Amino acid sequence: MMTATRTRRAALTLAAAVVLPLALSACSSSESKDSGKSDSSAPAASSPKADEGMSSMDEPFGPACSSVPKNGAGSFDGMAKDPVATAASNNPALSTLVTAVKKAGLVDTLNNAQNITVFAPTNDAFDKIPKATLDKVLNDKAQLTKILTYHVVGKKLAPKDLENGSFDTLEKSKLMTSGSGESYTVNDSAKVVCGNVKTANANVYIIDTVLMPKS
Repeated sequence: MMTATRTRRAALTLAAAVVLPLALSACSSSESKDSGKSDSSAPAASSPKADEGMSSMDEPFGPACSSVPKNGAGSFDGMAKDPVATAASNNPALSTLVTAVKKAGLVDTLNNAQNITVFAPTNDAFDKIPKATLDKVLNDKAQLTKILTYHVVGKKLAPKDLENGSFDTLEKSKLMTSGSGESYTVNDSAKVVCGNVKTANANVYIIDTVLMPKS
């Protein structure tokens, strides 16, 4: 009997010696896998911040941007959904320009164009022109069309493109841009007061002076 009892005890001791290291090994393996998962997820958590940083680099800029409505069709988000002539019609500061575009019959031309840049004079810009001269231009469709198409470039221009640029307009002559950062000038006369405004088919730079073609 003593011999049989000792044999059973020895067998149990041997089994415990084998099973215990295996159990510890399994626990250790599971913990290392879990820790590996948490490590790999850490960098992913920081990626949305990087995305936010990228989007903030492409916003409208300039002193007149503060007067743009915060909500509705005339806001930056609203204008981005409409083609450029329609978008401008929803911005109160561009009402004289919109009237001129309608008189020249250019609404469909501008709305149907793809990937253009529009330098859009404010109402104050038109007010710099003597009333008699402005009235005469508004009633001369050929001259009005010439002036308005001089404000349109046939490709989208980013702010960096304006640093030292020369661009063909739809009127067939060139306009010049210069500047840096958030300060740009067109033809050494018109200042960009709210730039990098997006519409569905155009980039818009709102300016404080009406541009006049040389001929």
